[in-house]
Amino acid sequence: MILGDLETFRSRGSMSQLSPYLRGGVIAQEAPAHRGRRIGMNATFHRRAITPLFSASFAEIVDTALPTGVFDAVVWASTLVRRLLGHAFFGPGEPPMELTKFLEPLDRGLPAPLLPRPVRIRRMSTELRTAMAERRPDTLTGAFAALPGPAAAAVEDARVALAAGYDTTAHTLAFALWELAARPELNDPALTAAVVREALRLYPAGWIGSRVTARPVEVDGGRIPTGRMVLYSPYLTHRDPDLWPRPAAFRPERFDGPLPAWGYLPFGAGERSCLGAALATAMLEAAVRGFVHGTLRRVGGDPRPAGVVTLTPRGPLLLEHRSHS
Repeated sequence: MILGDLETFRSRGSMSQLSPYLRGGVIAQEAPAHRGRRIGMNATFHRRAITPLFSASFAEIVDTALPTGVFDAVVWASTLVRRLLGHAFFGPGEPPMELTKFLEPLDRGLPAPLLPRPVRIRRMSTELRTAMAERRPDTLTGAFAALPGPAAAAVEDARVALAAGYDTTAHTLAFALWELAARPELNDPALTAAVVREALRLYPAGWIGSRVTARPVEVDGGRIPTGRMVLYSPYLTHRDPDLWPRPAAFRPERFDGPLPAWGYLPFGAGERSCLGAALATAMLEAAVRGFVHGTLRRVGGDPRPAGVVTLTPRGPLLLEHRSHS
């Protein structure tokens, strides 16, 4: 009901608007304006566009960034995802310094990600505006620049997309590597896609979501009045034993079969599902696949998930990587 009925359950006023990083762009728009803007952006972010544009270059970046010896998967994943996002939005080379400064508060605990960041946001917007003026066809800024509508809207959408794709992808990657280190038989390129999907199931970065009722609604005999915030949790859905056998176990092989209806929600579902799903998946698969020619071993850390703004490990995830080449 919550994800399918956009007229009753609205995004405006929900928890996502608490973050200055997500308070804008297509995320903040309601129907019918959201639908039109979303249609215009779908082709840019579809996997048919993302895969040929970035799969080879992402693999090259991962190959040059692979760690040797003991490393913290959380720190490494964050650094790598910043590089991948920088490449996708700005092209080859080191990411702009303003990108690192813009994303840095998202690496800190509460309340840092929720505090106003007018200077960082303004400087990031300027960087994006400059990149869009070049209209490079091999970058996402070029794709945003080609969207219909005012340039300011394209800049805002691109800035929100950068923020939304950063810590969510980095934390999922850290969890995926932790699980991969425990099951070396999964370190196989033929299994990479399933490993990523299972990491997204067991550790959904968007662990909780919300909507606000635009009109009264009845659910299971109970009445929810207008203006009430309603929560839903992909984390709980993904660990529901009625939907997923042995839900707490990391079992990529479960994706050999059909998925439960409305039971797999790492990127939401329905008309407002995450536009960046294909980009995030491409980054995750490139990073996980980069380790197939080596061995990962758990060293120590605290992998218990903590539900902050995004789902994150409580402590460092120390792994050891040894290359076979």
